[in-house]
Amino acid sequence: MYIGVTSHLVQRIYQHKEKLIEGFSKQYNLFKLVYFELYDDMESAILREKKLKRWKRDWKNELISIVNPSWKDLYPDII
Repeated sequence: MYIGVTSHLVQRIYQHKEKLIEGFSKQYNLFKLVYFELYDDMESAILREKKLKRWKRDWKNELISIVNPSWKDLYPDII
């Protein structure tokens, strides 16, 4: 599971899907967008990212499952 912050979600997901970015998501073949949150400012987004990264995996799974029970790739819905 990859958690990150960006100011351009569509562009960032495209980069992950096309494996244009070296790192964790490319190494582990992570390319599905199953959950996202929108924030008005980057500071709030970064604080939330740091909080989520400290969560247990089960908590993250539950959060995603509440919003997206089938874990469907949301990328086609946002482009």
